[in-house]
Amino acid sequence: MTRTIVLSVLQIASALGLITFILLQHRGTGLGGAFGGSGNIYRSKRGVEQILFRGTIALAVLFVAISLTSVLLRS
Repeated sequence: MTRTIVLSVLQIASALGLITFILLQHRGTGLGGAFGGSGNIYRSKRGVEQILFRGTIALAVLFVAISLTSVLLRS
């Protein structure tokens, strides 16, 4: 019972983090577009953009792992 509660809390926390990271990334404009900068030039991700990108991937993997673990423990 305690494991399922802990997994549920971790799953909710990872979901909220994933939602936050996704919303911080503007589609096609980069982080500079969020503050009035121009994002018309193709360039590689640097700094905060790269952290958000990698963090999004990490949180997605964590969310899926927690979900699978939760399903396997409940059955």
